[in-house]
Amino acid sequence: MMSSGPHPSVPLTQAQIAQQQQAQAHASELAKRRSRKPTDKNIPDGVEDCIIDPDGVKRYAELRDIERLIDATITRKRLDVLDDAKRSSKLRKTLRVWISNTTEDQIWQGNSLNADSFDFTPATEASYRVKIEGYLLDEDDQATNEDATSKASPAADKQEEGGSTQKPAGTEPNQKKHRFSHFFQSITVDFDRSRFRNGSEHNVEWRRPESSQGQPGAAVPPEADFDEFTFKRNGDENMNITINLQRHESPERYQLTPELAQIVDMKEATQHEAVMALWEYIRLSGLQEDEERRNFRCDAYLKKVIGRDSGVIPMLSEYVMPHLRPLPPISLPYTIRVDEEFHRNPQPTVYDIQVLVEDPIKANLRPLLNNPQYAATLKQITGLDEQLARLVQAISMSKAKHSFFSSLSEDPANFVKSWLSSQKRDLEIIMGEAASDAENVAGDEWRRGGNNSVWNSQNARESVNVLLSRQR
Repeated sequence: MMSSGPHPSVPLTQAQIAQQQQAQAHASELAKRRSRKPTDKNIPDGVEDCIIDPDGVKRYAELRDIERLIDATITRKRLDVLDDAKRSSKLRKTLRVWISNTTEDQIWQGNSLNADSFDFTPATEASYRVKIEGYLLDEDDQATNEDATSKASPAADKQEEGGSTQKPAGTEPNQKKHRFSHFFQSITVDFDRSRFRNGSEHNVEWRRPESSQGQPGAAVPPEADFDEFTFKRNGDENMNITINLQRHESPERYQLTPELAQIVDMKEATQHEAVMALWEYIRLSGLQEDEERRNFRCDAYLKKVIGRDSGVIPMLSEYVMPHLRPLPPISLPYTIRVDEEFHRNPQPTVYDIQVLVEDPIKANLRPLLNNPQYAATLKQITGLDEQLARLVQAISMSKAKHSFFSSLSEDPANFVKSWLSSQKRDLEIIMGEAASDAENVAGDEWRRGGNNSVWNSQNARESVNVLLSRQR
């Protein structure tokens, strides 16, 4: 049963009340110190007329301009680096796949029948072993293999997308970071069913374990971390197979329907990329409503995607979802050769597959953002700024003293008279006694604003500072 009203609060003890008051007093003292701390780092006007070397003021102003430019550049670059580090950036690289097979106990390998034996059944059965091997190529490896492809045998020209039949030497170090199995969710091999009564007996399948469904290249169990996939089957005839590779990407990429692909000019994209591209199309086409910017009109192309004459921008993700299809697997056809003629000089079948990998620059950006030296440098710069503000404050006070004594020396009598009148008026304002004089408080000079008004004078600023620093 729930209560109908709020629960009564527990009264605080004297120790808790004293602790709260002490915390409030400490916070108030810190606020007072911050308010009294000088922050102005600009040298006041007219200082160059009072010093021996007036060029120093000009050089200081130039240094201040350069400092603002450097601060703005560093801040902008740091924000760009932070944005790039948070963004999921991918690079397209080439995964080269070699498919080959070896044979065992074939007739031409010497396993013929013995004429003197009464048992005409061979002791062993002919078999073959298929090996699927893949390595990620670097840019140097791709350039080297492109040169090798131009000099390769005519058999290499028949391979899909071309490629050298020799594995590049530079691919071995890469396998420590990006293994062949990291890029695929499953690997299946379909045999030619017309050659068997029950083709399912020969099918081969590997699936990624449930515990390794995270980012590609992350820590995975040993059974899901390999560069070479091998299987063995019995047979003594050439066989056509199809190797299907189901991609493993995070975030997942989808195949776009023709209606959506025509608008966003992409055939494959993640859900976020498709939504942003659709929003960009709406914005550049000027389809937003003038009165309500959250709504948009549909042209002939957009109407095929949304299915209505208008839509709402916050629902773009829901409009895109029905137009996302799972990517089809990568199909690699291969012919298993068991004849003697082919195995005199066997050549593997090579395929180049485009895969997405994490940008290595992203890993290099994190130390820049988490560098402890940056915080120490900022602290040092803050200390130097405080010292500079104190020096500028001392210069301002010296300038005020110089102006005071200069005016006093020119006309002592009138200056003292004007100064006493000004001090009297300021004292009345501070003490609140000037409010009774309607002529002074409600006059035109008190109602007038702008740079030449009384509110922009040095006396007004000093009065405000005094009021803020008073104990309330």
